[in-house]
Amino acid sequence: MKYIVKGPEPAVFTDWKALASPDWTPTYGDLRGAEKKAVKTALMQEQGYLCCYCERQLSDADSHIEHFKPQHLADVDPLEYSNLLCSCQNRLEKGLPRHCGNLKSDWFDAHLLVSPMSDDCEARFSYTADGRIHPRQDDVAALATIEQLGLDIPKLISLRSAAISPFLDDDLSHDELSRFVDGYLNKDAEGHFAPFWTTIRGLFGGAVEAVN
Repeated sequence: MKYIVKGPEPAVFTDWKALASPDWTPTYGDLRGAEKKAVKTALMQEQGYLCCYCERQLSDADSHIEHFKPQHLADVDPLEYSNLLCSCQNRLEKGLPRHCGNLKSDWFDAHLLVSPMSDDCEARFSYTADGRIHPRQDDVAALATIEQLGLDIPKLISLRSAAISPFLDDDLSHDELSRFVDGYLNKDAEGHFAPFWTTIRGLFGGAVEAVN
């Protein structure tokens, strides 16, 4: 889970909400068209186009706007931008496993769900070379988060393992590995982070630090 620094909401979204009147109160169900697209684009950009939970690469077609705290809670404003994230999986195909926001659904426990908007979130998980994710130091909330979001389902373990595999090449010198890792952890020209960013940094980031 990569730390997400929330930015300001898109101006078009602010302007749309400001249209509220005695005759019309904007709701999340009303959000569509250019305003919804602007919100989703802003979310993907501030996340470096990685899923807010599993860190798969996001695409517009295979992602959805996620309410970190579910909309049904009494203290939640469904249009509060600071509570919005972008999660992978849009339309679920039969037979494909649910995970991340789709599996989380309306579940929420402030004491058991690690927030990607908390600056300590990255340190609460560890990864192994076989692609598995683990809670650090018997962190009960991290364990519950892994289970409730399906972060350890075979599909995600396999994808993490595939991302890790090139870094395990015995033919890479230490300097080559360092450059490889450094390049992987930097955004590309379009503002995209590479998938499973915290997995690679957690396992191989030391190679970069040793050189620097």
